[in-house]
Amino acid sequence: MRSGPTPAMLPPVAMTWTVGLGIVESSCDVRRYATIPPMRALIISDVHSNLEAFDAVLADADACGGYHVVWFLGDLVGYAADPGPCIARLRSLQHVAIAGNHDHAVTGKLNPDLFNGAARAAALWTAYQLTYDELAYLAGLPEVQTVGDFTHVHGSLRDPVMEYLISEPAALATFALLATSFCLVGHSHYPLVWTEREGGADVALLDVTEPLLLDANRRLIVNPGSVGQPRDGDWRASYLLYDSDAGDAGILEHRRVKYDIATAQRKIRAAGLPESLADRLARGH
Repeated sequence: MRSGPTPAMLPPVAMTWTVGLGIVESSCDVRRYATIPPMRALIISDVHSNLEAFDAVLADADACGGYHVVWFLGDLVGYAADPGPCIARLRSLQHVAIAGNHDHAVTGKLNPDLFNGAARAAALWTAYQLTYDELAYLAGLPEVQTVGDFTHVHGSLRDPVMEYLISEPAALATFALLATSFCLVGHSHYPLVWTEREGGADVALLDVTEPLLLDANRRLIVNPGSVGQPRDGDWRASYLLYDSDAGDAGILEHRRVKYDIATAQRKIRAAGLPESLADRLARGH
């Protein structure tokens, strides 16, 4: 076990990383980036300390033509048994990232008593596995950021780390606050797209067989699903690839990837984490 401070010992941290996209404004809560150049982005969320799933996604994305930058939508840690290696893996890549509720819980920004029993146990365990530097990295992640015409937030714009965008009223509330054409979210672990229309919003599951063509005049909220703990009945890791050169405003390709679940489960059990966290991986729920 690696030693480190408890979450309560962490000071507030405001950090900036060079990612080649030209940071024009930075704070602990919100970051804004200059207009993005032609590029490919790997869009991922909810890794939840599942290194096997994370590595499978990275390998699949490389095999599909690669990417220039990772857009990470929160919850790098929690639930599974490799928080430190997952942090190291993300930090080794050119990336921009935001915080999720589990990232906040291990750094003392959110009370883990708000979680269910298994999630709380994993958050407390995780906090004591991480070094001070790893905790400081998580503590320095903003809750909201904009990159070009994309807003990134883990939950929603009215509650950045805790609200699930799984209802029309929640989607409409975020559309009302959205200052860009597109919003990328995580948290629910469901690969969904909300489309704004007059007087409401429509929702659909992302389609792995057909890329989503973006149009700056059609506002969308898109969830790539979860890398490390999918909950839509499909156990495979879920993610998106964004290609800015295709179509009017780019395309989003949804992909699902098999990974070594048995190893991820074995690590969870060996760490003494709740059995339910290992069992649910194979169910995709």
